Amino acid sequence: MPSLQSLRRKIAAVKNTQKITKAMKMVAAAKLKRAQDRILALRPYSHKLRGVMANLSTRVNRAAHPLLQKRGEKVIEVLVVTSDRGLCGAFNANILRKSMEVLREFESRGAKVSVSIVGRKGRDFLTRRPWTIRQNWIGFLDRLTFEHGVDIGSELSDAYTKGTFDELYVVYNEFKSAIQQRVIVEKLFPISADFLFGQGDQASESQAAGGSYLYEPDEDQLLEALLPKHVQTQVYRILLESFAAFYGAQMAAMDGATRNAGELIKKVTLYYNKTRQAAITKELMDIVGGAEALK
Repeated sequence: MPSLQSLRRKIAAVKNTQKITKAMKMVAAAKLKRAQDRILALRPYSHKLRGVMANLSTRVNRAAHPLLQKRGEKVIEVLVVTSDRGLCGAFNANILRKSMEVLREFESRGAKVSVSIVGRKGRDFLTRRPWTIRQNWIGFLDRLTFEHGVDIGSELSDAYTKGTFDELYVVYNEFKSAIQQRVIVEKLFPISADFLFGQGDQASESQAAGGSYLYEPDEDQLLEALLPKHVQTQVYRILLESFAAFYGAQMAAMDGATRNAGELIKKVTLYYNKTRQAAITKELMDIVGGAEALK
């Protein structure tokens, strides 16, 4: 049976932990509000731009720009977007589990696979796996700006243009609400209508419906201006989705930890009171027994 002193120490330790988790929940909630406002403001523009590029990709000459050219599936790269920190429930575990499934599926097709990573958690996990890590970016998600999307998008565009890989897929958490995230596998290169993994040609057929475009000043100049901006915008949206989803997952995890700590405090306090009462009762019985012996 634990001593009363050890039980008091345990109660104090759990209370201190509860204060920390409650503070982390409040910080995550404040950061979530800002991140949610940013992603909700960007989504309409990003989705409309993606729809325009999906329609455009079915009508233009795909040889007109390197980012539109299809080269088969000889080398496939997967960009895995995780967080730099933990204490966020199953946020990173879901991403990494899905990434492993996607990587194994591409390997089963006979393609050579490489990995790029955003976030320290993904880098630490995949470093111990057999796949080649081509590039990684860490330590910037707490100060995320559009320039980070530009830098990462430009690096990926250059690598695709140089033929480093033939297709690029992104695995990330899409922000749905403060307590819900959804793992998405999205095709980024080559730019086409079938941007969701496993959607196949149905998306291309549905997006192809409609009339043709008139280009001003001309097709080549328009593609040269639009395609890099499209890639940078989509990468920035993906980073913001993951950024908001992380704080939603962290807030939910810290809320659960705070409640669990409160329940543990109640249980240990009840056990402490019972143990203390038993000790007092035993002492009283010893005193009464000693008094009776003296008589």
